[in-house]
Amino acid sequence: MLLRRQVTFSGRRRARLGVIALTLALLLATVGVGAVSAAVTTNSFRMVRSGGAVAAKCLLHGSGQVKIRSLGPVEIMDVEVSGLPPNSEYDLFVTQLPNPPFGVSWYQGDIETDSTGHGSERFIGRFNIETFAVAPGSGPAPVVHDKGPFKDASSNPKFAPIHTFHLGLWFGSPSVAKRAGCPTTVTPFNGVHNAGIQALSTRNFQNAWGPLRSVRP
Repeated sequence: MLLRRQVTFSGRRRARLGVIALTLALLLATVGVGAVSAAVTTNSFRMVRSGGAVAAKCLLHGSGQVKIRSLGPVEIMDVEVSGLPPNSEYDLFVTQLPNPPFGVSWYQGDIETDSTGHGSERFIGRFNIETFAVAPGSGPAPVVHDKGPFKDASSNPKFAPIHTFHLGLWFGSPSVAKRAGCPTTVTPFNGVHNAGIQALSTRNFQNAWGPLRSVRP
């Protein structure tokens, strides 16, 4: 009889401990979800026709919309464009300045339009107030493209940290720019350095206050 009571007590104790453990797990899960949700911030802004497109009176209906969600250690940036030549490729860059000479710029990726001139793409990386480039010293650089007007440099200049808070979208080729009625100037803003002119940019923001500056990690 004593043994039965001990067994029964032990079973009930295990049951209570199991309930307590489950409750704690649910509480921790709830806290974890809340912490992740609280860490997520969202910023949205527009891209407009570039200064070059405005000067040439081309790409009259071109526009872009950007949404950045900060997850703490990384950002998710969704870029949607419209009013561009259909079935074409465009190159997105993060830049120091929205207009020429653009300053320090780095290649982010491609966006392709559909038959209606609409395109969208998602990019994952650092797109916030901490976005910057730096070259503590000069050194040899790989030369991948050694032909054409924009050959790769064989070394880099030394420079202090420079923040890059703007976005720019370039026509993938001068022929695509021509379809939009824009100049056929060749620029280095694609993977092989033979892109067209800038199509869209964040020139609707001040030089030193590009939209990425408002994004907190």
